Formats: sequence, structure tokens, C-alpha cells
Amino acid sequence: MTCGTELLVFIEPDHPNPDLQVPGGTLDPGESYLQAARREFAEETGLSLDIALESFADQDHIFEDVPGSLDGLHRRRHFHGRIREKPAAQWEHYETSPSTGGAPIRFRLFWIDLFARDAPAETRFFEGFGAQLETLRSRMEKQSNGRH
Repeated sequence: MTCGTELLVFIEPDHPNPDLQVPGGTLDPGESYLQAARREFAEETGLSLDIALESFADQDHIFEDVPGSLDGLHRRRHFHGRIREKPAAQWEHYETSPSTGGAPIRFRLFWIDLFARDAPAETRFFEGFGAQLETLRSRMEKQSNGRH
């Protein structure tokens, strides 16, 4: 999700790995990718989406021995939603039903400006999530230019 030039990200304060993440997760049986994107977004942020989500990139990524993650091939389908106003500058939320089971996971959510000089590099994102940053930036620029 973006608001202006900012992307919603989170960290897991109780996890030793400080990498940035974006809301996402696994498909439930019978779910479409879009349905899963909406559900996972709500589970990980505490927010409900009443906006259009558009698919903008696909990515295959293999997880091996990543703490708190299911090993194997992860077929990622990236969706982008835009909002006009942020619900908050930052907040905490607990995911109460992690796909790997176990205790609830605490997330600290906040916004980063993708166009700032000090914007985080794609390598600061957990397990390859940053690989789509340039595609997202390009998409945001095109949408912004289309409104003028």
C-alpha cells in the first residue's frame, strides 16, 4: 500500500532480524491471490481495505532455513493499493494466526518514502521483498504523471 510517495512497511520488534517487510502471506485453500492479499493485509496491519488492488509483479523465491518461514518455493503475487490519507504515521499490531503456527507475532508498521535520498535499498527487505521496489516506483511515477 502506498500513500503519495510512501510505502507501508513493518518490522517484527521481537525477532532478531531487523529486515523490512511488506504485508503478505500464504493462500488459504480455495482462495484467489487477490482474496489472500486482502485477508493477509488485514491480518498483518489491522486495517481493512476498501480500495482497488492491482496486480503489478510476480516473483518466485525459495526459502531455506529462514526462521519463522515455511521452507520451499514461494510464488509471490504483488498487489498495489493506493490511499489518499494515512490511517496513522506508525502503529503496532499482532498477527494472531501465523501461517507457521505458534504465538502471535508483533508488527511495528510505518511508512518509508520511496523517492527520498535515504530510501532503504532493496537489500534491506526481508527475503527478496525489495526486488520489486523499482517496478513499484516506476508504477507510482506513471500513475502520478497520469493525473496531471
